[in-house]
Amino acid sequence: MFFSIYTLGCKVNQIESEAIAVAFREAGFTVLPWGAPFDETNAPILVINTCTVTSKAEQKARRVIRNALRLPCAALIVSGCYAELDAHNIVELAREEPDSAPLFVLGGGRKDVLLDLPGFLATMVKDAPLTTLVSQWLNRMLVSDTLKPPCSASVADTNDAAFRFNMADFSFRSRASLKIQDGCDHRCSYCRVCLARGKSVSMEPRKALASLRLLEEKGYAEATLTGVNIGQYQSGGFDLGALIAYLLAETRFIRLRLSSLEPDGLSEGFIKMLASPRIRPHFHLSVQSGSPIILQRMARPYQVQAIEDGIALLRSVKADPFLACDIITGFPGETDTAFEETWSLCRRVGFAWIHAFPYSPRPGTRAYSFTGHVSERVASARMERLLTLAREGRRAYISRWLGKTMEAVVEAHENPCMASAVSENYLKLRIPCNTEIPLKPGALIRCHLSGQPESKNDTNFDALAQAL
Repeated sequence: MFFSIYTLGCKVNQIESEAIAVAFREAGFTVLPWGAPFDETNAPILVINTCTVTSKAEQKARRVIRNALRLPCAALIVSGCYAELDAHNIVELAREEPDSAPLFVLGGGRKDVLLDLPGFLATMVKDAPLTTLVSQWLNRMLVSDTLKPPCSASVADTNDAAFRFNMADFSFRSRASLKIQDGCDHRCSYCRVCLARGKSVSMEPRKALASLRLLEEKGYAEATLTGVNIGQYQSGGFDLGALIAYLLAETRFIRLRLSSLEPDGLSEGFIKMLASPRIRPHFHLSVQSGSPIILQRMARPYQVQAIEDGIALLRSVKADPFLACDIITGFPGETDTAFEETWSLCRRVGFAWIHAFPYSPRPGTRAYSFTGHVSERVASARMERLLTLAREGRRAYISRWLGKTMEAVVEAHENPCMASAVSENYLKLRIPCNTEIPLKPGALIRCHLSGQPESKNDTNFDALAQAL
């Protein structure tokens, strides 16, 4: 039996997809890379895990779905945020394709049932058609009497369902992740993700600790605490800062990296929790704009001063941390003056990277009906200016760390003589193999940054390093 999965979107989606792939592999399926050749004799189950954060993400999802519908697969299951909000559009794609693959559209709120599907299939009679078995299983799990290809099903998610994707083994990466939160209580005027994933839910502290301890026992040197908006973590009287303190106190060595943080959560009390040397000096902030007017139109719960104050606090507890941010350009009403305020903020605080992307109107959001549209050409030009600043900031940051010593986690071996690694401050490193220091994937090592790439066009790594 064969299986393959395609993932679009955020790190949460990536974690969930990996958990699904591991479940299929452990049930005896051969996990194929997406795009691997197959025919009717080894027809796989295909899963596409979609995203709705931008119109381009949805366009890409539709393109991937169309191509998959033409393949002789046993079943095509489309899930994720786009499937949660626009299942009918996906069903229409199947109607446009004659002799399309058997399609199942599974709302992202019950994506977790895919973790149980492979075990069910493995226990059934092997000569039964996989398509029929998939339909039987989804019928049973979703209590639907109309689940026949093409179909759509969506059931409200629960706390338990949201955190079933946490794993003890990561087949495709050397660094672990722990999903502690899902959903979002903010209703930013441009955002559709909160509509797809619902209100914020948080993993119970004891369950988070048990999961982290298991990762530590498995030998993982580092884990990323992730979610849709981890700053909204609230469970059992714990906020995010209290949870971090609890996890550090009850584990021995595992390092913690945090996914995106919101500027309004960077209080002095929270920042103090990050002083531990086991907290990685790498922080990604969801800034979105440096214009007071645009932040207000976005319905972001902070103003520019909170961004600058939060960054100053982060730098007060970590020595020159890697600071990155998200910026949306071309939001409705963003004048030249408003954009210059954003550009000036980014230059002033000196981000090591800026993830800049143009605004994408999302149906169902308040901003979808806003006036003051910015042309795609102008939004793209503004994005390019920010990306130029981002590249300058990254080069400056790397230069400041040359000659210094830091921790890193080995990722993989590019060849027998060279390994790749990710440093504590999120630099991509190449390290010559050393017979005295085994560079096993997943190993925590000390290294010395010795040089930069020979070519500025080489974006596969940031610096050369020597293992110590």
